[in-house]
Amino acid sequence: MTDVWARDGDLALEAHGVSVRVHEATVLHDVSLGVPRGRWTCVVGPNGAGKSTLLKALAGLVPHAGTITLLGRPLSVWPRQQRARTLVWMGQGEASADDLTVWDVAMLGRLPYQRWMQPPSAVDRLAVEHALRATGAWAWRSRALGQLSGGERQRVLLARALATQAAVLLMDEPLTHLDPPYQADWLALVRSLVAQGKTVVSVLHEINMALQADVLVIVAAGRVLHQGASSDAATHRALERVFEGCLQVLQLPQCRIAVPVRAGASTHAHHSTGA
Repeated sequence: MTDVWARDGDLALEAHGVSVRVHEATVLHDVSLGVPRGRWTCVVGPNGAGKSTLLKALAGLVPHAGTITLLGRPLSVWPRQQRARTLVWMGQGEASADDLTVWDVAMLGRLPYQRWMQPPSAVDRLAVEHALRATGAWAWRSRALGQLSGGERQRVLLARALATQAAVLLMDEPLTHLDPPYQADWLALVRSLVAQGKTVVSVLHEINMALQADVLVIVAAGRVLHQGASSDAATHRALERVFEGCLQVLQLPQCRIAVPVRAGASTHAHHSTGA
């Protein structure tokens, strides 16, 4: 694993010796990494590699050994409300009451700012409207969540996360159920968030979309094998190795792409030299 990002002093999240056990099995093994602030970091790897567990550990959602810090402070010492305003989680397949309206679901993202039984403020309503418009869900604001398709629900859950206006956003498979046009919208939204100085960490199985991130974290068998810029040739080679040579990363003039190749075929003829 490359440690170039771990030496960066301006980190949003850090993991030091993090291990996670689930049902007596170790899912993460002594993971250490640094997530640079104001960048988009994407976690990739084969099925069952521990990607989602790593993201949950960074969010403080699963018991773990080792230490996780958020903006330089141990996650465990953050006051609950302050942490909820700073770091927001969007999980895959999250459930929400089907009879809640889209507006109400998005408003849940404002709970860290509200006192018990306090009605939403004008600031809360403005934040929710902005989030719903940003995700293309504003037109459905009065509809019940149960009336929406899977892709539409996913956009509402993203709006809920955006409404929190957190500095750090963790998203586990946020492109699930989204058609290509809305995947492109999500990509534009992430770039906009990063341009505002926010930090985005996502788990994606769409490798070509992941290659658009600033940083890739490559995970296999519960370990971080590599962390580096998505434009680096070394990152491309690590990605090819972890998928056992079944894909090849090509650096084209305008973008980089991963293409499937026959298992065992040579992947060296058209290797990129980085960007």
